Amino acid sequence: MDADAIRKLRKGQGIPFTLTKLGHVVLNCADMERSVRFYTEVLGFEISDVYPDEMVKGGMVFMRFNEDHHGIALVGSMSGPSPNIELNHLAFEVDTLDEVVLARNHLRHHGVAIDFEGRRRAGVQIAVEFRDPDGHRLEIYWGLDRVKADGYIRPASQWKLARSLRQAIADPVVGQDTTLKDPSLLDASADAGVEIKHGGTSRW
Repeated sequence: MDADAIRKLRKGQGIPFTLTKLGHVVLNCADMERSVRFYTEVLGFEISDVYPDEMVKGGMVFMRFNEDHHGIALVGSMSGPSPNIELNHLAFEVDTLDEVVLARNHLRHHGVAIDFEGRRRAGVQIAVEFRDPDGHRLEIYWGLDRVKADGYIRPASQWKLARSLRQAIADPVVGQDTTLKDPSLLDASADAGVEIKHGGTSRW
């Protein structure tokens, strides 16, 4: 990959429409009931509509987490775990840093594998990354940089990779307030639930 050449690419001119948001993602799954249970019981989605097998092979379930009819839909068309070839991961934003820590603790309690927690580099969001029952990589995050009208983007010299939530909170990047409303959340015992690495025995 030629990184310098890619950086020179610009927004096309004369595009006659404006995209306003990423609307929804549709994922294939192997066991519909198991996957829907995960998205509802663990992540808090609500079911909007269900297509039976005669409408879509394997069935289809539409789920929401805000006023949009669906943010995630599942199609029961897979015969095994996702190879994660085209889709690297998808991410969900929360309003507070405390919620990222709460999410990490909640996922541990439910025996969900934690692939990563802390801060990545570009965008500097603080996040917890994990898998759904089919192996799709998911992220819950807070603190993603916003790019204003002036186009300013944080320089790489201000990035700070952190490989734990504790490290990310103790060593914030410029302009990022990592004060927790409830600092005791970080001390929640990892043994409150069973943290199981991906591929191990798990209810998911």
